[in-house]
Amino acid sequence: MKFLKNIVILFCLLISFISNGQISVAHLRCEMAENPLAVSQNQPRLSWQLVSGTSNVLQTAYQIMVASSEKKLHNDEADVWDSGKVVSNKNLQLSYDGKSLKSETKYFWKVKVWNQNSKASHWSKPAFFRTAPSESDLNPIWIGAITKADSHLPEGRNYHTATFNKEKKASLINASDSLSRRSIMLRKPFSVNKEIKEAVVYISGLGHYELVINGEKIGNSEFAPLWTDYDKTVNYNTYELTANELEKGENVIGVLLGNGMYNTLAERYSKFYVSFGPPTLFFKMKVIYKDGSEEIIKSDESWKYSKSPITYNSIFGGEDYNANLEQKGWNEKGFNDANWKKVVVQEAPKGVLRAQTTTPIIVQKQFEVKEAKKLKPNFYIFNMGQNLSGFTTIKVKGKKGQTVRVWVGESLNEDGTVGQGKTGKPYYYDYTLKGDGVEEWQPKFSYYGFQYVQIENINYKEVKNKNLPTLVDLKSNFIYNSAGEAGTFECSNDIFNKTHWLINNAIKSNFQSVFTDCPQREKLGWIEEIHLNGPGLMFNYNLESYIPATMQNISDSQRDNGLIPTIVPEYVVFGGDFTDSPEWGVTGVILPWMYYEYYGDASLIEKYYPVMKRYVDYLGTKATNHIVSHGLGDWYDYGTHAAGYSKNSPIALSATSHYFYGASLVAKAAKLLNKTEDIAKYETLTSDIKTAFNKEFFNTETKQYGTSSQFSNAVPIFMDIVEPQYKAAVMQNLLNDIKAKGDRLTTGDVGNRYLFQALARNGENETMYKMNNHYDAPGYGFQIKFGLTTLTEQWDPRKGNSWNHFMMGQIEEWFYQSLAGIVPDAENPGFKHFFIQPEIVGDMTFVKATYQSIYGTIASAWEKKDGKLILKVEIPANTSATVKLPVSTKNSEIKVNGKLTKNLKLGSGKYTIECKI
Repeated sequence: MKFLKNIVILFCLLISFISNGQISVAHLRCEMAENPLAVSQNQPRLSWQLVSGTSNVLQTAYQIMVASSEKKLHNDEADVWDSGKVVSNKNLQLSYDGKSLKSETKYFWKVKVWNQNSKASHWSKPAFFRTAPSESDLNPIWIGAITKADSHLPEGRNYHTATFNKEKKASLINASDSLSRRSIMLRKPFSVNKEIKEAVVYISGLGHYELVINGEKIGNSEFAPLWTDYDKTVNYNTYELTANELEKGENVIGVLLGNGMYNTLAERYSKFYVSFGPPTLFFKMKVIYKDGSEEIIKSDESWKYSKSPITYNSIFGGEDYNANLEQKGWNEKGFNDANWKKVVVQEAPKGVLRAQTTTPIIVQKQFEVKEAKKLKPNFYIFNMGQNLSGFTTIKVKGKKGQTVRVWVGESLNEDGTVGQGKTGKPYYYDYTLKGDGVEEWQPKFSYYGFQYVQIENINYKEVKNKNLPTLVDLKSNFIYNSAGEAGTFECSNDIFNKTHWLINNAIKSNFQSVFTDCPQREKLGWIEEIHLNGPGLMFNYNLESYIPATMQNISDSQRDNGLIPTIVPEYVVFGGDFTDSPEWGVTGVILPWMYYEYYGDASLIEKYYPVMKRYVDYLGTKATNHIVSHGLGDWYDYGTHAAGYSKNSPIALSATSHYFYGASLVAKAAKLLNKTEDIAKYETLTSDIKTAFNKEFFNTETKQYGTSSQFSNAVPIFMDIVEPQYKAAVMQNLLNDIKAKGDRLTTGDVGNRYLFQALARNGENETMYKMNNHYDAPGYGFQIKFGLTTLTEQWDPRKGNSWNHFMMGQIEEWFYQSLAGIVPDAENPGFKHFFIQPEIVGDMTFVKATYQSIYGTIASAWEKKDGKLILKVEIPANTSATVKLPVSTKNSEIKVNGKLTKNLKLGSGKYTIECKI
């Protein structure tokens, strides 16, 4: 009875808590990350979300406490900073304003807030952040097996084709087993003789590393650190070690190094041959003991190395592993390393050593064999059911010295074998058995795009031929960035649901260190797809820490003359339009604005304003009378012609429109940052480009732009270049062309977004529906009918190279903003205020979507039922939304949560809105 009485009391307290409009504080973030381990800002910005069970909840004040220990924070001893009660409705990106922060120090913080009724919340759960070391603290020493000078590796970033000098290529192939490219193991024993308070590791192993302490892998990263231009920036990772990971007495650090993009190989397939140096390691571990003393274990001459069992590793060509070369216990105590060699101190990479602040790549999903097919005796093709980026895990048993070769690919040849002809060949994995029961292996330093696996000369599952190894089990590992998913989308239209799934599988496959074009042939960061798919990317994924890393890469790649190249990092210089195309380079101007719109954070505009400005100025140097005429144009536009350069629309029209777009955003940035002189300069420039564009490309008689193509007319509509008096006529011409083409598009990689949004933003969502609700090419439905599981490079997969591209995935913006109707408000960035304005199109009966904004969950779900539109909306605390219904509201009765109303500007909460259709 006493127990039941306590439950009743608790329930009553909870009801009282909710009925009083009480709020709680959750999801604490520092510099947009949860409990970050390497904050380099002197005044890091703190954010939180508000949670409440009631409606119309607003924050009116907050208090932040920061302490040097969790115990002090618990006792309200804010020995570092106590903001006191601050009257403010802001709960995002509030700058720390306490004592000067020490480097390499952990700080604990908490928040409480007051609502609109002056009621205080409880204190939040504690969060923490750790400050990064200063450059002098790091004092990096780089070690490895051979110096860069002795390695004789090629330098420069020239693109080498099939005519690449045969002798030079042969020398590089012969060098692949040498110390200049060989995977090595490094080890360092050390002792712990006192009780540890904390231990923190800072590490960068180039190209990639795996860190093991006392035989246990530290962290869950694959392909760490993330790729950068190593001449400008080198990422290091930070790990906090737990008490279980270090032992009293002897401990051993083990590091395995691979080549990655840092050191590409010429053997097998390679897109290019570039090296920044041989594999190299920087390591620092700071141990603080409970008695207050400290110890530093770092990379220096005292470490030893040995060649690893990975006999070949290439980011482009695959990986080989000889299990007979394993040295059992090499990364554990008690191992005899007498035969190991002393490391050499190497030349440091040229780039600045920076903390990697964005999320790592990890294995996200595993797939079992969906179908196994025996092409001929002991020759198997495995369909894993999902095209993806990653690698296989094999379990095999057999005799010592037997080798299993694993081929992977996206498609099959006509004879049923795995095809690599369009995606880069040869690419494979070799595993040489040690002959010790069932052996399990997966690559560490190479990945590829694949759905099919080919393995020859094996038994499968059961031993039929004793002279062949037996494959016991096979899995495919799907790797992509661990940023996390932000959105969900579902509707009554099967094509759209499968399109959403198809596109997101392609995004995930290319969501690596950078957003790549494809996970096999190139693996390069062609940057146009980021801004052209930007809204869809941000609705679907948490990019708060990823985009700042992207902008750092863009800044690093910008040339002295202001040019932003088409690929970032620019590992290889393709030259001509494939290096310099305005539709690609303008990403450096657009992306900071998109970040501001979705996350309410202007820091990228502030930090990279010089980058934005210099790029627009660069385009000015290429312009004649404000017309820019170079670039790739509407890449891969659709028609009977071969895909590639823009064929339907003038390249100059495309280039100049993006020059206009960039100039207008720099003018807008100047205004935001109060750069008085620049405001006038870039507003004038924007106006002059617009005048020149209309003079050059607009026909006042036909009311058509350029070649009258869909791209030609959609771009000036989207960018607001067309004069107001002509807009309706240009729009009608655009619609006429779409209808004449059988409600099909003719745009390409660049033009799709502008076409889709020119229609969506100008009341032509029915046209969008018709244009995409079919199973023909060009269209997403054709790819679904074709049986694909990822979006491909071309609308007809039989014509393209890659079957894993997301560049044509711009319809995601329409799914979230038009069908679900979740629309940001440019005047209140970060979804402080937003619009819910769904579109009812075609024969669709429902749409539902969610988006995890930085304020909390936004949800919009509508259905048509019994002659009514029922719209369910969720609005996060401390925000508001204006609902715009897709029906005439003049004579309609509108009910919100069962009550008649005309007011559709709503505060936070959950609402059900009903009206007649």
